[in-house]
Amino acid sequence: MKNKRVFLIVLDSLGVGEAPDAAEFGDVGANTLKSISALPGFKIPNLLSLGLGNIEELDFLGRVASPAAAIGRLTERSRGKDTTTGHWEIAGIISERPMPTYPEGFPEEIIEEFIKRTGRGVLCNKRYSGTQAILDYGREHISTGKLIVYTSADSVFQIAAHEEVVPVEQLYEYCRIAREIMTGEHAVGRIIARPFIGEYPNYTRTSRRHDFSLAPPRKTIIDALREAGYDTVAVGKINDIFAGRGISEHYPTEGNSDGMRIIRRISERQDWRGLCFANLVDFDSSYGHRRDIDGYARALAEFDGFLGGFLTGMREDDILIITADHGCDPGFIKTTDHTREYVPLIVFGSSIKPVNLGTRQSFADIAATLAEWFGVGFDTPGVSFAGEVDR
Repeated sequence: MKNKRVFLIVLDSLGVGEAPDAAEFGDVGANTLKSISALPGFKIPNLLSLGLGNIEELDFLGRVASPAAAIGRLTERSRGKDTTTGHWEIAGIISERPMPTYPEGFPEEIIEEFIKRTGRGVLCNKRYSGTQAILDYGREHISTGKLIVYTSADSVFQIAAHEEVVPVEQLYEYCRIAREIMTGEHAVGRIIARPFIGEYPNYTRTSRRHDFSLAPPRKTIIDALREAGYDTVAVGKINDIFAGRGISEHYPTEGNSDGMRIIRRISERQDWRGLCFANLVDFDSSYGHRRDIDGYARALAEFDGFLGGFLTGMREDDILIITADHGCDPGFIKTTDHTREYVPLIVFGSSIKPVNLGTRQSFADIAATLAEWFGVGFDTPGVSFAGEVDR
């Protein structure tokens, strides 16, 4: 097992149909993958050959007689549908209580403390679309220096600022202050820096976004692997989501294309053994939340194209896992927020039997499987599928 490398790629928000408890989240009828599947740009031959269309209730994609991968779908057990909760469950932690959200904006005492400690006023303080927030408040922010503070349906405290008004490092410091304030009952999953540039109305959010996440409440599979001497390589916002804990090296990305380039570069290296945990964020941030169905379809087609070269370059001991952390159905008219959905599970490698894993009861089954593959002690409610897929 010492030579094993596992590439765990999260296609951020690629849900595959409403979860059993979708009604509790107002998400009955959501199906991210189905919404994008009828678009002209939806070309995914590699994912289909792996068996994506053979996953339960995805036969609208077209089934193949002999899938190349083990396939299934995962059910989220945690009480949430946000990025942090989903990734933590993939890594072995089930969150019994949802993280705090603020549909009416943050309490006055929180905002007052933030103003006191930053020395800057606050604009917005509402649940808001990020791009709309800078469009609506950008001019006032530039003229006054006040910070644009907003939230979403997720457990987040977001701070937007123009890079010429607030230098990025200063914005990061304001986020650290917010992280110190948002504790206890107000311990949101993420404090997010949202720098932007440009002039009204053509503001553009930059790639210097940074998430200041709540640290996981207990050990994750990443910690367990690192403690056992394995490399734990994070790509995209993985390092942020886990507050850097257990990560041996990390690579921020400027979007999906950059993330795929980095994953390929890591796969070509010979100097590591362990887990490469990657998040491709554009599916969610650029297409899901913005209800861009065509863009989402093209983005998945681009990932499929990347897979063509990646699969042929995999080594004998390599394993690829493709999954997601929640849904964000761009065709769902009820909300622009995340949707409570099953997520796909695709497991491929020369050592993997192409079996149907059915519907799994937790994202944490991935963590349990990693623990078994690498022979590390790790306590999680997840159930390993290693015995079902190992040749």
